[in-house]
Amino acid sequence: MSNSLPARRFTGWHMTAILVAFFAVVIAVNMLMATVAVRSFGGTVVENSYVASQRFNGWLAAARMQDRLRWKDDVVTDSVRHVVLILDDEAGAPVRGGTVKALAQHPLGRAADIPLAFQETAPGRYVSVTGLPAGRWRVRLDVRHGGGEQHLLREVD
Repeated sequence: MSNSLPARRFTGWHMTAILVAFFAVVIAVNMLMATVAVRSFGGTVVENSYVASQRFNGWLAAARMQDRLRWKDDVVTDSVRHVVLILDDEAGAPVRGGTVKALAQHPLGRAADIPLAFQETAPGRYVSVTGLPAGRWRVRLDVRHGGGEQHLLREVD
C-alpha cells in the first residue's frame, strides 16, 4: 500500500501563466514606485550642469569664508508662525544690524515658495514680517552684516 500522492505535472501552459503573472506583478510594483517617487519629490535641478560645475569652486570658497565667521544661529517659528532667527557671533554677542532675506520652500514642492523679509526686533533677533502656513518648511536664509555673509538652510515646523 502506497501513501504517496499522485505527481502533478505542469504543462507548458501552466509555466507560461506563472511567468506572465510574475512579470505582471514586478511591472505593476515598479510602475507604482515610479509614480510615487515622481509625485512626492520636487528635486533640485540646475539649468546648466556645466555652468554649475564651473561655479563650484567659488561656492566652496564662499562656504569656507562663511565658516570662518563662526556665527551661531537658531531658527524657529513663533506662536503666529513668523520665522525667528537668533544670530550670535563666536563670542556669544548678538549680531546687530544685519540684513536678512529668506525664501520658504515646501519640502515636497507642493506649495508655492514664499519670500520672507525680516526686521530686527531686538539685538541679534530677526523676525519675518509675514508668517508661514502650517506645516514643515525649508527656509533658505541670506544674512549680510559688515562684509560677512551667512547662507543658511533650516527646516521649521
